[in-house]
Amino acid sequence: MVKDKSMSRLQRAKDVFGILRTVIPAPETELEYRDSWQLLVAVMLSAQCTDARVNLVTPALFKRFPDTASMAASTQEEVFKSIRSISYPNSKAKHLVETARLIQEEFGGAVPQTVDELITLKGVGRKTAQVVASVAFNVPTFAVDTHIFRIANRIGLVPKNTNTTDKVSKKLKQLLPMDDWGEAHHLLILHGRYTCTARSPQCEACPIQSHCVYFGKLQALPDPRPGLNPQKGTYYCATRKHYFDQPDRMSDRQGVEQIVCPRCGSMNVFYSKSGKTSKQVLDYRV
Repeated sequence: MVKDKSMSRLQRAKDVFGILRTVIPAPETELEYRDSWQLLVAVMLSAQCTDARVNLVTPALFKRFPDTASMAASTQEEVFKSIRSISYPNSKAKHLVETARLIQEEFGGAVPQTVDELITLKGVGRKTAQVVASVAFNVPTFAVDTHIFRIANRIGLVPKNTNTTDKVSKKLKQLLPMDDWGEAHHLLILHGRYTCTARSPQCEACPIQSHCVYFGKLQALPDPRPGLNPQKGTYYCATRKHYFDQPDRMSDRQGVEQIVCPRCGSMNVFYSKSGKTSKQVLDYRV
């Protein structure tokens, strides 16, 4: 049963993170690293690439380039050989070498510890800087990636129309105690990676389904209609009770494009073959 929609975001957050802590007892990054330099490299490589793929590449990379000095003395071509299976290997190899040289020249060979310093490095955006600062140096910050953006909106941890990662980060910081930011970051990422996935989320097995606004909206969709005849048409309009093959489309109040009846404009449409509703719920995939 889904909780009352009027539940405050603060209470929803307390309940949700309390449950997630019980099912994810050791929330931490899945990237493998030994020091702040290796973490920085791994996070840079993970952009638009899975952690699993990065972890396959980094052991040999770190053996070849164990510190900033060795990377700074290398070339883009040499680094490329070690990361060719990673997404965008050319640009990432270039940024790794440039970043290592900047750390050597500007920071005495030590990875800088603040977000503002980290974003001066080549190929290091704010999200990467926030992750490194938080994980390696315990700097209170809240990096928001596509997993966290999707889940915070789906669950209802942020208000409607919180439509950018920066806005989500700001709202989550306002919602949660600073000391919880790092843990919450990892809890949401892991929940998004293994349960609340972008496609085919495992809602029926989700431990926080009763607190989730998205799940509640899914439950509110019309039940399948039995006995429809696909030979009469691809779609069935339950408002005007007729079949049709060529639908119109219209965006609903959430901005989701819906199939509508070309005769009456109703969104109360079903697939005649499966009997399932054609209505879609905003799922915040980016």
